[in-house]
Amino acid sequence: MDTIYITGHRNPDTDSIVSAMAYAALKNALGQRQYEAARLGQISDETQTVLDRFGFQPPKLLTNVRTQVRDLDFDTPPTLSAAATISRAWRTMQKEKISALPVSNEDGTLYGMLSAGDVANYDMASVRNPNVGTIPVYNLLSVLEGKILNQGGEMRDMISGDVTIALPASRENLVFSSPESIVVCGDQPDMIRRALEIGVACIIVCQAEVDPEILAMQTDTCIISTAYDAYRAVRLIYHAMPISSICKNKDLVCFHLDDYIDDVRNTVLESRFRAYPILDEEERVVGTLSRYHLLRPRRKQVILMDHNEKAQSVPGLDQAEILEIIDHHRLADIQTKNPIIVRNEPVGSTTTIVAGMYQDKGLMPTAKMAGLMAAAIVSDTVMFKSPTCTQRDIDVANRMARIANISLQELGQVIFSASAGGDKSAEEIFRTDYKEFHIAGHDLAVSQVTCMDSDRLLQRKEEFLRLMRDIRREKKFDMVILMITDVLLEGTQLLFVGDRDSIRQAFGAADAGEAEDVMFLPKIMSRKKQVIPMLSALWG
Repeated sequence: MDTIYITGHRNPDTDSIVSAMAYAALKNALGQRQYEAARLGQISDETQTVLDRFGFQPPKLLTNVRTQVRDLDFDTPPTLSAAATISRAWRTMQKEKISALPVSNEDGTLYGMLSAGDVANYDMASVRNPNVGTIPVYNLLSVLEGKILNQGGEMRDMISGDVTIALPASRENLVFSSPESIVVCGDQPDMIRRALEIGVACIIVCQAEVDPEILAMQTDTCIISTAYDAYRAVRLIYHAMPISSICKNKDLVCFHLDDYIDDVRNTVLESRFRAYPILDEEERVVGTLSRYHLLRPRRKQVILMDHNEKAQSVPGLDQAEILEIIDHHRLADIQTKNPIIVRNEPVGSTTTIVAGMYQDKGLMPTAKMAGLMAAAIVSDTVMFKSPTCTQRDIDVANRMARIANISLQELGQVIFSASAGGDKSAEEIFRTDYKEFHIAGHDLAVSQVTCMDSDRLLQRKEEFLRLMRDIRREKKFDMVILMITDVLLEGTQLLFVGDRDSIRQAFGAADAGEAEDVMFLPKIMSRKKQVIPMLSALWG
């Protein structure tokens, strides 16, 4: 069963991570399909602290959802050993109604590819060239459904030479190209004796008994009996060769399960093979791919959590199938090919919405999950001081805290103490909760750090401003903002570079200072509900 990924936004915060984990747990508990929470970036110190507190591992890192070879309904034909006979390969192709087979080494790795064309070319070449090369005796016995009649023949393991049919005639007219020959005959004792005198490699006796006196002769020639007639026996002798002798094993074009179909399609267009082997991570053959598999690829399926903007979502989203969106932000630019479930509610935390979905399904989260969900709500509502916070957030957080038997006040202190990132670089702190926006022709980036001691972070002001200048110059942004939101001060220290006039007009700061500076904004706690709307109103 294919995994459905539940993913939050890039540069994930605690609410983004936890809401995805909680929703995956709910979906899996309902036994519908296989769901897995995923993250699109590194875990912040705050989130890691919360995960450690309640005994959870971070979700899987998902770099993109582009369609890969593993997402295709590729063929899984039998994979034959390089030692298998041409006869077996041909029967397999006929049974499976396929025209190409992968050929493997003993360890399952790729040896080559065998096509119906390879068998046909070999058959046509054998008409003019009677030499079959070297055939294992086991192969010959298998295709002829024969048995060895003499004791000397039991000593041979390999047979080689030209194939000759001994037509009914006098033994004097029988001419062999060399002792290393394979003679096919019927009830012809004289022919058999003549062949034994010459010392041919093998005698195939078709539909006849052999005189015991002949079998008693001391010889290294292998005498084999078969129920097939001479004509069929000759064809089967050639088909007793191992497929390694005729399959393609050089300049092969193969693909791996993790290859992206965009790249695969380009390669296929440049080559003319009927089928291409597919290998796993250990280079073992797992199937074959043909051109028609690329026509209607099966897309990865995702549920978007805590966002609905393409710029904030997983790379390759245009190649994926979106099943649901659960969010508490403004509606943005995500488009879908089919109607989907969208749950967008004006609350302070997406985890609050997920908690309501637990209630809708009549399922109570475990104590550990409830503690994790309480932490996410406390984090995203800045201990219920954010203007985005609603009474519903407060009620749900208290309910989760009761289930987990924890104190929200103590939990808040742990969360916001972990946000300061004293041992991290300025860029690591800045990138922890970083988002880019395009508003009415203006491009900007806003990062937010929530803490309980903004003075300590302001001591690194010049480091942050230097980084922000670099980002603005590199991405040609109109402005770059860093919100250092202080829970105790109930306000935000705003660092900014770029359009000073817009900052002054948006936040009513007549003395905004230098073009690249800092100001304190009391009661400003939310990027989503205060900073971005103010700039949108200004530019709109």
